[in-house]
Amino acid sequence: QVQLVESGGGLVQAGGSLRLSCAASGRTFRIYVMGWFRQPPGKEREFVAAISSSGAGARYADSVKGRFTISRDNAKNTVYLQMNSLKPEDTVIYYCAAETRVVGIGTTPYEYDYWGQGTQVTASS
Repeated sequence: QVQLVESGGGLVQAGGSLRLSCAASGRTFRIYVMGWFRQPPGKEREFVAAISSSGAGARYADSVKGRFTISRDNAKNTVYLQMNSLKPEDTVIYYCAAETRVVGIGTTPYEYDYWGQGTQVTASS
């Protein structure tokens, strides 16, 4: 069982920055692919970014490429999402997820096994 707890969400002006954190339980965090997703109201959960177990590889959605950076600290069992140049359309709930089967850096929610409770990000115009 893996427990994920997100933090760092909040309200910023458009153009501002936030850093989300996701703390994971368990000794095997270092072998999981970790991802961030977000879910606009009334829509399916969408991919934002994901990072390999070592941190050497990452994938991003086109909508956030160049603005968001995913990273991880395996010693702290934590994955981060640095969000810069936030836009009003980035305003949604963000979820952290763990892919324990580790067949690649997944970009769909169906590839992830554990989820956090979500944290709200609001970028006001």
